[in-house]
Amino acid sequence: MKNSLYCLYLKRALDFCASLIGLVILSPLLLMVMLSVWAEDGRSPFYIAPRVGKNGRIFKMLKLRSMRVDADKAGVSSTKSDDDRITRTGRVIRKFKLDEFMQLYNVLKGDMSLVGPRPQVEWAVKLYTNDEKKMLTVRPGITDLASIVFADEGEILSASKSPDQDYLSMIQPWKSRLAIFSIENISLIFDLRIIWLTLLTLFDRRRCLLKIGETLRNGEADPRLLIPVERKSREDLLRLPIEWARETAA
Repeated sequence: MKNSLYCLYLKRALDFCASLIGLVILSPLLLMVMLSVWAEDGRSPFYIAPRVGKNGRIFKMLKLRSMRVDADKAGVSSTKSDDDRITRTGRVIRKFKLDEFMQLYNVLKGDMSLVGPRPQVEWAVKLYTNDEKKMLTVRPGITDLASIVFADEGEILSASKSPDQDYLSMIQPWKSRLAIFSIENISLIFDLRIIWLTLLTLFDRRRCLLKIGETLRNGEADPRLLIPVERKSREDLLRLPIEWARETAA
């Protein structure tokens, strides 16, 4: 892994300082959103989700609740943009990614990093290929290339009759390859660029995707990784190279 000194020491120091400052600055906004969630149904504004972290360790990821209470009992982990479990306040929360801000607490604790592959549910991790297991060698993050490229994941899964299956076949393999590229190119400059691109996508997604394309080309990534970045439609995601297809469970 490149820049091992950065990975071992500086990255954690930056995560701690940035998450602490971020929580302090965002506290008025987060408090307002918490009160809005509570006012809608009188229930806790938090959702605590078990996720798999570095080296396969399970941790409790904190999010602002955007769905009705006990929504996870439906047995579906992937969320469509038109999912009827999402509350009225939750739609605003998801639109502006406000639910992810609470994960600064997980970064502060050391469960997560600002930049890293998004943490997954345990059942999905059990389906990882040998290559995908590389994602468990680092702390999961709030953002990375994959989460930026697939910020429209809910729209992709819209109207899907089997969102978990469609996620595994259409989205997860691409996200994994983008995450592995990020891990193999980890550095201070790369992390700062990901943070900048995350902010940029909130205001100009088209320009952000162009910048990601430049990043992949400059990093000599496999040209096929440009397919999900430059896609014109949902169908482009079906162009997944056969050698990248997920191994099916025995």
